Amino acid sequence: MANLLEVRNLEKTFEQAGENLTIFKDLNMSIGEGEIVALVGQSGAGKSTLLQLIGLLDTPTSGNVIINGKDATGLDDDGRTRMRRESIGFVYQFHNLLPEFSALENVVVPQMIAGTKRKDATMRSEKILTALGLEKRLDHRPAKLSGGEQQRVAIARALANRPHILLADEPTGNLDPTHSAGVFQMLIDLVRRNGIGALIATHNMELAEQMDRILEMKNGQLISY
Repeated sequence: MANLLEVRNLEKTFEQAGENLTIFKDLNMSIGEGEIVALVGQSGAGKSTLLQLIGLLDTPTSGNVIINGKDATGLDDDGRTRMRRESIGFVYQFHNLLPEFSALENVVVPQMIAGTKRKDATMRSEKILTALGLEKRLDHRPAKLSGGEQQRVAIARALANRPHILLADEPTGNLDPTHSAGVFQMLIDLVRRNGIGALIATHNMELAEQMDRILEMKNGQLISY
């Protein structure tokens, strides 16, 4: 199984009140094709910081983030943006859909920005949204969708550009338990079916235990749970 994500000797240090605060140091991990890894740990342990570094939204103090065999170290802003667009999908606790666009358009637009023709983007969007049970809601704007439906649109958007890695930060944290379980199962099914590697931060241990592995962020290190 090929590694789609490798983190090597990652360190992140912030300056605070004139002193250096190290969030983590010598952090190492990898995720293979179709592998779903849970990231757990107390609030403030560094989970979101790690996701931002892997997602190329921030730069590490030292170390390497390698996605599908390509090292992001040393890339300029344009290179990082290109790698994010081509290789990384994001799902957050709050869906952040564009309110003036329909469910379908919210999934089509990121593909068009990446250079996909509108016809092809529309066909792929309809396919993913249908797989997520939203075939009758394609023309609805976010305000007309339930919380669970909006999060499913957000998942479709994250998968639309065929990323190698999916990063999710509490993707069902804003949903009630019934909708949370259903949305999460759909997410897992799509990740496995498409051979994506996924790192999902969650406080929900019931969901974490359904994933392939659990890594706990504790005292600046990742520990197999």
